[in-house]
Amino acid sequence: MTEAMHVYIMTNRPRGTLYIGVTGDLVRRVWLHRSHAVPGFTDRYNLERLVWFEGYGAPGLAIQREKSLKRWYRQWKIELVEKANPQWRDLWGEIAVV
Repeated sequence: MTEAMHVYIMTNRPRGTLYIGVTGDLVRRVWLHRSHAVPGFTDRYNLERLVWFEGYGAPGLAIQREKSLKRWYRQWKIELVEKANPQWRDLWGEIAVV
């Protein structure tokens, strides 16, 4: 991954509970969610499935995008995921370093 920052969406199932986050290390952050290493929202709702992400070269842009997405209606967020990932596949395998 060449981008410095990523905005991402985690869920527990298709059209389930959604979590939007921003990170400088997408692989590490998603692993933390998947392994329930940090107590909190994603742990409580079992949000282990990475279903959408996009990269940014500048932290300010990534943070701005995250804040914007958090203000979106739920249906808009679902449409964003379904446009890029209609099957709601877990994208962990595409980002995980083997």
